[in-house]
Amino acid sequence: MNIIKRKPTALDIFDLDRLDRFIERFFEDATEEVKVPAVDIKEEKDKYIMEVELPGFTEKDVELKVENNVLTLSSKKEETKEESKKGYIRKERKSYSFSRSFSLPENTDVDKIKASFKNGILNIEIPKEPESQPKYIEVKSEK
Repeated sequence: MNIIKRKPTALDIFDLDRLDRFIERFFEDATEEVKVPAVDIKEEKDKYIMEVELPGFTEKDVELKVENNVLTLSSKKEETKEESKKGYIRKERKSYSFSRSFSLPENTDVDKIKASFKNGILNIEIPKEPESQPKYIEVKSEK
């Protein structure tokens, strides 16, 4: 006598749950995106200028710090959508994060770095230290 397995005509809710758990494990952390912003750097006579494209971000989403002559730009932003649907089974959010570091040239004046944000563009002005000029010392005669 052979055993014949029956194919159910309707989907079993528990099999769907098992499939859902499998897919969830496969795409774990899929709701977090790592975006690396485009950065343009130009040099002028007395400063360096960085332009960072950050569409969808605000100045409050961005952290800028200098440590050991390294400029680090980072952000972590969570996107939330308000849904008025009650009785939801799952509610997910997108999370964006990035961190970029730049070694600054030796001739930069880190205490005078300025940053401004407008229309999704972060502008960072990194002044150069004034070039050192020789200091002449007057030699006086002793009487």
